[in-house]
Amino acid sequence: MSGPAVIPGADDLRPAHRRLLEQYLSHLRIERGLSENTLAAYRRDLLRYLGHLDRTRTEAAAVSTEDAAAWVRALRTGEDGGAPLAAASAARALAAVRGLHAFLDAERASETGDPTRLVPGPALPSRLPHPLPVDQVLELIEAAGRPGTGALPAERALRDRALLEVLYGLGARISEAIGLDVDDVDREQRAALLHGKGDKQRTVPVGSFALDALDAYLTRARPALAARGPGAPAIFLGSRGTRLTRQAAWQVVRRAAEDAGLAEAVSPHTLRHSYATHLLQGGADVRSVQELLGHASVTTTQLYTQVTVDSLREIHASAHPRSGAGA
Repeated sequence: MSGPAVIPGADDLRPAHRRLLEQYLSHLRIERGLSENTLAAYRRDLLRYLGHLDRTRTEAAAVSTEDAAAWVRALRTGEDGGAPLAAASAARALAAVRGLHAFLDAERASETGDPTRLVPGPALPSRLPHPLPVDQVLELIEAAGRPGTGALPAERALRDRALLEVLYGLGARISEAIGLDVDDVDREQRAALLHGKGDKQRTVPVGSFALDALDAYLTRARPALAARGPGAPAIFLGSRGTRLTRQAAWQVVRRAAEDAGLAEAVSPHTLRHSYATHLLQGGADVRSVQELLGHASVTTTQLYTQVTVDSLREIHASAHPRSGAGA
């Protein structure tokens, strides 16, 4: 068994807390196999926490729920002696401290059990999706269909356009799009079988634009790509004839965004956001959009309703004579 981890800055801690930190990080490294980068993040957060306990003359084994909750609040303001942390960073630090106290409890070294179990995490701001307007989606798709350089440029252009049509036209996650096999698309039924998270499957309709783009790619481009590899059932193939990778698909979207001159960051998930938002703006009900997206909970889908409400509020403020926008 290797020795304890070397903790930069740990010499400033009281001996008992320094030993605890070394033991816990060794546990994470040996028993849980965490990477050095992850261990470094734990080390930073726990040094801050244990240093705070030292300054307040509190033993880690005797920390109460109130002590832990007060420290989380102090993280946000910097009153614990460090720089103020955003909610996400404070939540990460609390997760590290929870692990430490769970370790103490499991080792029967805590006088208070796990005091962090009932400490609420900082409220994280909801991250609303940022959909593209319809005209920008069309510009993106057109840009993806323009041949570039390198091997088989015309074939790759047909593939790239079909990929973006699938991402936007089916609301597919990037993993679902590149996971499509040729047999997963039923052209007669105009439907596709998507393989989602947790091995869940769902059948979604395929619109005429996506179907036409797929037909063009499958008949005029995919055979040339398939001939460069060992043969694969995947619809979307890379230049070596194997299934297109997630990284390569991301690059397709990024290149198209650059070629279309879109200033904001665009990812494959942007097209999924746009799909959902445009459906709701067009009158689709939330439950139907939930099914189409494969969301386990309608709460996730309702984020998109907030986006559409915000856009309608802007229209109302600028167009209605008694909106009060100019007051």
